[in-house]
Amino acid sequence: MDVMTTIGPASAPSWLPRGRPFVAADLDALPGDGNRYELIDGALIVTPSPAMRHQRGVTRLNVALSQACPDDLEVFVAPLDVRLDDNTVIQPDVVVARRGDLTEANLPTAPVLAVEVLSPSTHGIDLVLKRDRLQRAGCPSYWVVDPLDPRLTAWELDESGQYVEVADVTGEETWRATRPFVVSITPARLVD
Repeated sequence: MDVMTTIGPASAPSWLPRGRPFVAADLDALPGDGNRYELIDGALIVTPSPAMRHQRGVTRLNVALSQACPDDLEVFVAPLDVRLDDNTVIQPDVVVARRGDLTEANLPTAPVLAVEVLSPSTHGIDLVLKRDRLQRAGCPSYWVVDPLDPRLTAWELDESGQYVEVADVTGEETWRATRPFVVSITPARLVD
């Protein structure tokens, strides 16, 4: 999956804002062209459709989480807008949200769990930018799955509001998560 950089002024279509950061309302003007459009601190990030191994990981993780999910929470896969603020709208690959936090259009607050399945070109975005923004927004749990390794790394917010690593499992190792609910995940079984 390749990340396309923000379009420069010389090549920008007329529906793109000029001379200011992107905001959530700008996303409504973007075309339904199969790309994923996200904002991080006002910067537009565009990614095309993911590869098969990525989608397999998302699908299997969705199934595992959905089977263990309690009634007050709900599991979604992208695309679902998570609006952390007016300048940051992301679409994590898998989201667990409180049912009461959802609107018909989006999730206007941090989820209780956000999961990204890495692609070579989104590695830095997922591990640095999204992780930072989710931490600042107070998302209690953030997981990253590397489908090529295969590996799952998980972080949880500590008392100071900082992410601390709580799991780093590879291959056939199984991790038993307790937040946001109890579920066992084996990285190799997500993608092989």
